[in-house]
Amino acid sequence: MKVLVTGAAGFLGWHTRVRLRALTGHEVIAVDRAGWADLRDHARGVDAIVHIAGVNRGSDDEVKQGNVELAQAVADAALASGTAPRIIYANSVHSGSASPYGTGKSAAAGILATAADTLGSQIVDVRLPNLFGEHGRPRYNSFVATFAHAVITGEAPLIADRPVDLLHVQGAAQALIDGLTAIEETLEPAGTPTTVQGVYDTLQGFNAMYATGDIPSLQSDLDVDLFNTLRAALFPAHYPIPLTQRTDARGSLTEVVRAHGGQGQTFVSTTRPGITRGEHFHLRKVERFVVVGGAARISLRRMFTHEVVSFDVTGEAPAIIDMPTMWVHNITNTGFGELTTLFWTNELFDPSAPDTFPEAVER
Repeated sequence: MKVLVTGAAGFLGWHTRVRLRALTGHEVIAVDRAGWADLRDHARGVDAIVHIAGVNRGSDDEVKQGNVELAQAVADAALASGTAPRIIYANSVHSGSASPYGTGKSAAAGILATAADTLGSQIVDVRLPNLFGEHGRPRYNSFVATFAHAVITGEAPLIADRPVDLLHVQGAAQALIDGLTAIEETLEPAGTPTTVQGVYDTLQGFNAMYATGDIPSLQSDLDVDLFNTLRAALFPAHYPIPLTQRTDARGSLTEVVRAHGGQGQTFVSTTRPGITRGEHFHLRKVERFVVVGGAARISLRRMFTHEVVSFDVTGEAPAIIDMPTMWVHNITNTGFGELTTLFWTNELFDPSAPDTFPEAVER
C-alpha cells in the first residue's frame, strides 16, 4: 500500500513510521509541518491516509479549531487524491467531551467521515487512551516523560495520584496499522491499568538501580515499556557505564550483567578486524553490549534522523553500552586482533519473532 502519514515528526507519528518500516512493506509518505502546504500533492494516488497531526496545546480556540482545520485539510486532500483512500484517524478517548480538545477531535472525526462517505471509502476511528514511550517530550507528550526527566535530574514533581490506563505508543502505532485492513469502523486499544504515583515510584526505582548498570526486575510488559522509556531519556549521556574489574594473581573478573528478575539470554561473539556486526534496530528488546577483548566502535542512529552517536570501547576497560529501542546500531572491530563481545538481552531469542529489523547506521 501507499500510505500517507500526517504528523510524522511528532511523538505518535515517529513511532508509527518506525513500526511501519519494521513490520510492513508499505510505501510511506511522511508529512509534517514543513510539508503541510503540499498535502494535496502528497496525497495523490495514495491508498490510505493515517491522520495523526493534531493540536493539544494552546488557547481553547486554537485547540478546538486547530484540530478541525487539520482534519478539513486532510479531507480536502483525500477528495483531490484521484483515489478513494481509506482514512485512519488517530482520535482520543476524550473525543466528544465538553473540553475544547474533545470538541475539536469529535468535529474532526465528523469531517473525515463525511469525506470517506463521499469517496465511497472507509474511515477507521482509532480512540487512543493516555500514551507514553521512548522520546516523549517532558511536560508535553505524557506525564511519564515528565516523570522520567524528573527522576534523572533529581526533581520532585507534584503528584496528584489517580488511576490511569496507559498504552505504550508502539501499541497505539499498531492500532493505527491495524486500521489499514480493519473491518470495524472504530478501534479502541486498551491501556494497562496503573496509577500516577505507581508510575513515578517505578521509574524512580528503575533509575536508582540502573545507575550502576543493574537491570531492574522486568516482570510485565508495562515494566519493560517504562524501562525502555527511561533508557531513551538517559541516552546518550548515561553511557558508557563503567564496570569494576577485580584483579588478583590469577587474572581478573568483571560482572557484566546483574539482572534483578525476569528472563534473559547471554551470548558471546568474536569478530575479525575491520568487520561490522549489527546494522539493525529493535522495537522493544533491551540489549547490552560489553567488549571483553579487543577494541571496537559502537555506533547508533535514531530512526529517521542523520546524527550518529559513537562510543569507542576496549576489553581493557569493559563498559556497558545498552542499545535504546528504535535506534539502529552496529559494532565494528577497530583493533588489529580478534574482537570478543558479550551480548545480553532481556528476553529469550524467538526465531519466529526476533524483534530485529535490518537498517544501516550510516545512510
